[in-house]
Amino acid sequence: MQVTVVGAGLAGCEAAHFLAAHGVRVRLVESKPQKFTPAHSSKNFAELVCSNSLKSNDVYGNACGLLKEEMRLLGSLTMQAAEVSRVPAGGALAVDRDAFSAYVTQKIEQDPNIEVVCGEVKTLPEEGYAIVATGPLTLDALAQDIVQKLGGNLYFYDAAAPIVSASSIDFSKTFTGDRYGKGEGSGDYVNCPMTKEEYEAFVDALCSAERALVHDFDKRDVFEGCMPVEIMASRGKDTLRFGMLKPVGLYDRDGKRPYAVLQLRKENCAGTAYNLVGFQTNLKFPEQKRVFSMIPALHDAEFLRYGVMHRNTFLNAPALLNADFSLKTRPQLFFAGQMTGVEGYVESAASGILAAIGCAMRIKGLPPLQWDATTVCGSLALHVSTPNADFQPMNANYGILQPLETQVRDKALKKRLLSERSLENIRAIAAEIGRALQ
Repeated sequence: MQVTVVGAGLAGCEAAHFLAAHGVRVRLVESKPQKFTPAHSSKNFAELVCSNSLKSNDVYGNACGLLKEEMRLLGSLTMQAAEVSRVPAGGALAVDRDAFSAYVTQKIEQDPNIEVVCGEVKTLPEEGYAIVATGPLTLDALAQDIVQKLGGNLYFYDAAAPIVSASSIDFSKTFTGDRYGKGEGSGDYVNCPMTKEEYEAFVDALCSAERALVHDFDKRDVFEGCMPVEIMASRGKDTLRFGMLKPVGLYDRDGKRPYAVLQLRKENCAGTAYNLVGFQTNLKFPEQKRVFSMIPALHDAEFLRYGVMHRNTFLNAPALLNADFSLKTRPQLFFAGQMTGVEGYVESAASGILAAIGCAMRIKGLPPLQWDATTVCGSLALHVSTPNADFQPMNANYGILQPLETQVRDKALKKRLLSERSLENIRAIAAEIGRALQ
């Protein structure tokens, strides 16, 4: 039996890796380097575009950290790649993006059960088992075919943060440290403090700066998790100070808490480039240079990449998909990745594993796993398959998990108990999958 996987992003590579590891032959079709989406530039697979951060690595206090551990227990290739390409980022799991993609590419290309084919898939596979994981920027021909055959497509706009050269940062106007002292060593984030006057001038400039035009921009739906910083600023003068510029848990060299703080995170292992954390934007490039340079530590910043904004497309999944990510009208066809309505790198990769599990079970003639909301994986599977008149992309979060049987008021304890329950259940599920697919 052979499965066709369309797309070698995070979800597609996870799906191909899982199937191959369980003895299934895979034909992985990827358009690069023959043809690129607007957001991609590397020929390697699993290219990270918006950020090098895979979010929190806290297993017992953060839902995305918990999801990562669930994925590790399910044999995730993404988590293997992240471990070997990791860069310091406090409590977050950040990676050298080139090293990360190179690792995944090598693993996929060297797997004897995977045949890699370069080419553009313009229509949904008509026969056999297939997993479509072409991402939020699916190329036009296939996107049109999906709309024609399935309908119900929605869209939102996603924004990426700028990157600056380390050599251009005025480190005399910064201090290092992780919020609340979390992280490794003396601190993995470079903090750029602002006074009240500097902050207010910055917000005023941000709100009046000229934005780049986007096709159908006035009709856009902006996902809250990737809200452009200028839109956040327009919601009120203190919005940023309670968001990405919050000073809480940070103290400067004199032991004082600044009025506002921009955090910079290493973009690569060498530390030659830094990402402006949370500064996704749709400002025109000259405006980004002008406005962001108002932050004292960035007065002479050299921008290696400006922020960009692009359209992300996703399915009306609850009307189309089962909980194993198969198409209701054709159970041999699966979808995975952000196009299913999961949001984020880690969540997309997880959906690739879930789709592959569903596909492998069906190949074996076994009934689909009965996911519940006691795990993050199960909660995401239910999110994309449960009827919802206002379906929107979903990140990993504790709110989508099934509540504990007894009420716990302490938030930290509640998260720990939810995480412990999740890991206990995912271990049992992983063992069940292993027995079923052996």
